[in-house]
Amino acid sequence: MKFGIFYEHQLPRPWSDDSEFTLLQNALEQCELADRLGIDYVWEVEHHFLEEYSHSSAPEVFLAAVSQRTSRIRLGHGIVQTPPPFNHPARVAERIATLDLLSDGRVDFGTGESSSEAELGGFLVDPLQKREMWEEGLRVALRCLTEEPFTGFAGKHVTMPPRNVVPKPRQKPHPPAWVACSRRDTIHLAAQKGIGALTFAFIDPEEAQQWIHDYYTTLERECVPIGDAVNPNLACVTAFMCHPDEDVALARGLEGANFFGYSLAHYYIFGRHQPGHTDVWAEYEKLRAEKGYSPEAVIAASRHSDRLGAKAVEQGVSGLRGAIGTPEQLREFLRRYEDFGVDQVIFVSQAGKNRHEHIMESIELFGRDVLPEFAERDEKQQQAKAKRLEPVVEQAMARKPSEDHPPLPAPDYAYPAIPRAIADRSGSDDFHAWLDQVAEQRATGREELSFPGLA
Repeated sequence: MKFGIFYEHQLPRPWSDDSEFTLLQNALEQCELADRLGIDYVWEVEHHFLEEYSHSSAPEVFLAAVSQRTSRIRLGHGIVQTPPPFNHPARVAERIATLDLLSDGRVDFGTGESSSEAELGGFLVDPLQKREMWEEGLRVALRCLTEEPFTGFAGKHVTMPPRNVVPKPRQKPHPPAWVACSRRDTIHLAAQKGIGALTFAFIDPEEAQQWIHDYYTTLERECVPIGDAVNPNLACVTAFMCHPDEDVALARGLEGANFFGYSLAHYYIFGRHQPGHTDVWAEYEKLRAEKGYSPEAVIAASRHSDRLGAKAVEQGVSGLRGAIGTPEQLREFLRRYEDFGVDQVIFVSQAGKNRHEHIMESIELFGRDVLPEFAERDEKQQQAKAKRLEPVVEQAMARKPSEDHPPLPAPDYAYPAIPRAIADRSGSDDFHAWLDQVAEQRATGREELSFPGLA
């Protein structure tokens, strides 16, 4: 099983002029440390307008910075918003490929569609059409990454003529593709499309077992890959803070972890937000127990709990816990994920007002005392998994229809430069001849000609 660290770039109020600068610089230091310790992935979200919850609107820029400060950690878009009103698929392909080249082939291409009014409404995306927008945008982006040239597409949400989208990625045929999942139906969809499932939901290992069974059963029976490769992986997200003393780990990690859950629910479920004015942190401090995000309930429950869980409940009040505890507690918790077949656990540590120095200490302790035994087992597990899934992947790729890569509209398809197109439309032989002369004089370095009648 592999491990990743996850960034929303959370920034609760109040803010100073340097808050966002410090936030990003600290995150870069954390990624450098994770890379040195052998953590496998850094995942970075794309969100827009979600004040306090996520100040990560340009993940490609942050991940590019990480790529130049690290040497081995994989760079996960967790995720790119692929509905075309957010990002044109050709632009997505260009950014993914460029980052893949800069990082020597370390990119993972996570995708999603958003579920918040802040983002969907901000970009005028119809919630009833966002799923089909996601699929169309992803399909076209993957084709842009692989086809040379891209042969064109005319769909409901994307229309684009043939063009050769450059550069092409270092990983062939394209970086591994994923989709964000918070419900079992999206897990099912990920398997049907042959892409990895990023389960951005706080679930216990025992609950993950059911998701995993559905994912791999569907992959075997129904998968028709949306891309040119299958990425058979399922990842789970959990809160994280590690310290030799459980009480210290709880004190350092719980408030931030529960703000993460509360602020997510504020934007996606129960909140009413006034841009530039609503203080989500203040609301969290006032309402967190009522809304089911109580650090105090978790602390109380920890006194008579013999193992970690995604949530803890005390006298009817609940809160998020996850991988917040001692190295031994984390080891037992993470082994349960491993035993049930989870491919990767992704840690949420930069959350709420968690302190940078505490996050660094936590990553360091995990990398030293917990990670090595999982890394030692991972190589053999990956080899066994690849062998087991080889026929499944072959059968899935055989189902991919040839029309997923249509031919060019015509074998000699070409597009003219704008002046040449004007000459074509006008039918002017003189204009064509003049353009030919311009081409010749530019090639030989002679003085530019003026077309008669043009100022």
